Parts: sequence; structure tokens; C-alpha cells
Amino acid sequence: MAALSGKLTKKLIDNLGAGRHGDGNGLYLVVDPSGARRWIVRVVVKGQKNKKGAPLRTDFGLGGADIVTLNQARDRALEYRRMAKQGLNPRFNARQEIPTFEEVAQQVHIDRLPTWKNAKHGQQWINTLRDYAFPKIGRMPVDSIDQPEVLMCLSPIWTEKHETAKRLSQRIKTVLDVAKSKGFRSGENPVTAIKDAKVLPKVTTKVKHHKAMAWQDVPAFYADLKTRDAMSAKALMITCLTGSRTGEVLGMQWGEIDFEARLWTCPAERMKTGEDHRVPLTDEMLAIVEPLKEMQSDYVFEGQKRHKPLSNMSMLMLLRRMKVEGVTVHGFRSTFRDWASEVASAPREVGPVTVSFRSLSSNVCYKGDKEWQ
Repeated sequence: MAALSGKLTKKLIDNLGAGRHGDGNGLYLVVDPSGARRWIVRVVVKGQKNKKGAPLRTDFGLGGADIVTLNQARDRALEYRRMAKQGLNPRFNARQEIPTFEEVAQQVHIDRLPTWKNAKHGQQWINTLRDYAFPKIGRMPVDSIDQPEVLMCLSPIWTEKHETAKRLSQRIKTVLDVAKSKGFRSGENPVTAIKDAKVLPKVTTKVKHHKAMAWQDVPAFYADLKTRDAMSAKALMITCLTGSRTGEVLGMQWGEIDFEARLWTCPAERMKTGEDHRVPLTDEMLAIVEPLKEMQSDYVFEGQKRHKPLSNMSMLMLLRRMKVEGVTVHGFRSTFRDWASEVASAPREVGPVTVSFRSLSSNVCYKGDKEWQ
């Protein structure tokens, strides 16, 4: 049997639209609607019949087009056709170069690096697999992983570390889905099958709320805070007044503040929502921030190192020095929301909004691109 040659070229492989595109001799490039490209070969096994008594015609995946070149696909297709002509079913006789679960997972991690919200998130994604999946299934060929193997990873931590287990299951599913799109697997994703069959027990978790200060206690606390010169005290004052998250305040840079418009715009990449957040600046807020310009730092709230922000523990440590027990910094967002609802009568979807605890010097509240009077 002569070496395969056909209709496809590298340029066509890169540009063909969704569908099945023949190269000849049973070799096809399959382009999914998502743009994923994979090779399959269709063979007729000599002397073997299907359930209906017709010649056994079967498709086999040869791998993704981003990994398997055109010439490699033709060579593998030729190997399959030779076996089929001899009456050997390639499903049981072919030597396939199937990557391990860990190899596919590492490649998925690399491919998605540009899409992670931040480097920390990307590292957490692969670390979860490293800690709970790789020791058990990392070296297994990705096509041999089924429900028992997935359960080996999930069962030991399903009830004890339920949130971690849920994230792990989602990440295993992603890896197996990618492996299937590249032609290394077939059939239903075992993670989906486990979920649909409700194999694992239902776990009811209680939401853990950050401990918050009653808004009625804030005026006295804030008055004490104003007597302190520490940079962490100034950052905590802004945190209280804006209802912002710790990271948003500590990462504040001068370029985000428009003093003429009296507006702080926290950019999308620093927001949990992934959208720009506009915060009107009241007289009280400006009185805190403006004197800090004299430090000529990159950050509004500079830490111990030049041009570096305060530590994310700085405000919590300040609370401890002030003998404020049972309260977290993040809890002031809840305090703010309670106050906005009970005193300012602001709708819940607005809060936390940006108005001062001490004075409503601005009557316009912004959240994302929306505005309320």
C-alpha cells in the first residue's frame, strides 16, 4: 500500500471552516464549531461485520491538528488501513501515542495563561490538579480515565474540603473535554456522568460571612481612626467611606483619581466583577487622599517599601492594635450595605455605593456604568 497523499495542505488545515474535510483514503480533518481541529480516519475492517451484518466501518481519532501534523496523520491513517485490510481492528491493535492526563493539563494551563484574571488565579488552577489529581491519575493515558479514576481524586476530599473538590472536578472535566476535542478521547465526560448520576453525596455548606461592625458603632470607631497618623489608618478610613474591597483600596494609584471631577475609577483588572468601578470622592475622602500626594509615590497608600502598596494585612493588624475584636476589614462592606439600606434608603443593587458615612456630600452613586440619583 503506497504512502498516503491527498487534497489537504497546511494552509487549508489552518483556514477551513467547521465541518469534515477529506484528504483522501479515509483521512478527514474535522473542524468543530469552536475552531478545534482534529484528525480521524475511516476504515473498513476486512471480514468483520457490524451488528446489522454490514461490513464493519469505523472512525478512529488520530489526535488534534495542532499536535499531529498532516504527514503524521497520513502515516497513522496508513497504519490503520493496513491493519484493517489484514482483518485487524485498529481499536485493539493500533499503537497510539496518547498523552498522559498531566501532559494535557499542563498544556491547557499554558494555553489559557492569557485568559486568567491574574497570575494567582492561573497558578491556583494548576495547583489544585497538582495536589489532588496528578498523584493519582497524572501518569495515566488520558483516554483511560473514567469514573473510577475521577472518583479516586474526588471522594477523599468531597465532604472534608467540598469547595476544593468542586473546583477540582471542574478542572478535571476541562482537561478531559480538551483531550476529547484533540482526538485523544471519546464518549461522555466521566465528571458529567458522576454528577448526573449523583454518585457523590450531597454536601450542604453554610455561607461564611465576614464579621462586620454594626453601623451604629462606626462613628465612634471612625473618630478614633481619625486620630491616628498611620498609613493603614488612612487606608482603612477610605475603605469605610467607599465600601470598597481591601485590594481595591491598597492598589489605588494616582492615575486612577480625577481630582477635578472628584472621581476615583478603579480599573476592571483590579475589580472582582471585571468592570471599571467609579467612586465619587466626597470632601471627607479628598481630605484624606490629597495630602498624600506630597509623598510622590506610585501608590496612594505606600507601604514600607518605596513605590509599593501597604500589605494586605496592614488594616487588619491596625484593628487588632485598636482592640477591635470580632470584626474584619472586609466586613465594613456589609456594614456599609446595612447603613445604605437602613439610613440612606439606597436600593440593594446599588450598595455598597460611594457616599460618606459622615455626610452625604454627593447624591450621585455609581456602580459600573450605571448611575442612580
